[in-house]
Amino acid sequence: MAKSENQKLKLLYLRKIFEEQTDEKHPITIAQIIDELSKYGIEAERKSLYRDIRLLQDFGMDILPMRGKSYGYYLGSREFELPELKLLVDAVQSSRFITHKKSGELIKKLEALASKHDAAQLQRTVYVINRIKTANESIYYNVDSICAAIAENSRVSFKYFDWTAEKTRAYRRGGERYVVSPWSLTWDDEMYYLVAYDSEELKIKHFRVDKMTNIETVARERDGKQAFKELDMALYAKKFFGMFSGSEETVTLRCKKSLAGVIIDRFGKDTTLFPDDDDHFKVNINVAISPVFLAWVFTFGDEMTIVSPRGVINRFKSMAQSAAAMYE
Repeated sequence: MAKSENQKLKLLYLRKIFEEQTDEKHPITIAQIIDELSKYGIEAERKSLYRDIRLLQDFGMDILPMRGKSYGYYLGSREFELPELKLLVDAVQSSRFITHKKSGELIKKLEALASKHDAAQLQRTVYVINRIKTANESIYYNVDSICAAIAENSRVSFKYFDWTAEKTRAYRRGGERYVVSPWSLTWDDEMYYLVAYDSEELKIKHFRVDKMTNIETVARERDGKQAFKELDMALYAKKFFGMFSGSEETVTLRCKKSLAGVIIDRFGKDTTLFPDDDDHFKVNINVAISPVFLAWVFTFGDEMTIVSPRGVINRFKSMAQSAAAMYE
């Protein structure tokens, strides 16, 4: 048999065929493999294909035979199984900080990890979900710049903005650049945040990555190593509701027993619940006192009450009275 120019690539194309076209429900016969290889300009004989399949099996590919009306082969297992890919696709599609365009690009790459038959199932999952997503296309590059600065032990500078009612960007500090020491990226309340040390204010701060622009690496060594070393990121995320800052205090809540799951989901199973009476328990939590936290408490009506401290109770009452006054 005359060898084609692509003959040396036969094993690579054979692997591609198994990965893209086969699964347990879709085996491929030797005759079909010969036909598929011919599309790449590669000639193949049955005997050589049996040898090639054994080589791929020795390499570690889980190529399995299937007997039925016709004898065929399929790829039995992959790096990611279909349920795992579905989880990843759902995570990408539901993430607000990833734009629609980038979500589509990522999902296409995830589809490539499955057979074309399973990839169709992943695409159907996408059509079901319709989430509000960020419009900041540069977030990918922001994350890359931040990770590079962390790896280089360098500071970063950037501009930070809020959205106006006219849907335009209003830069904080009049457009003056922030300069901070980046230490971590965290995902909270469906948003991506940079956790960094501010050397001017001598404290740890967080910034929404999709609201950062013009990120640059600053050729200065990072500051705040000790402060970040002492920081428990899990506890940090628990304290800041929606990552809204506020003065940190220990708050005692009195809750209906039916809210035990709510407290555990938010603050973790290690949180101690103290019995108060037959229908209620009390819990002490360390939180940043922000309007978001107070609104969270308000959500549960008379099933959750702030017991102490008095200052937080007064802030809650003031917020509730102001909201009620708006509707009088």
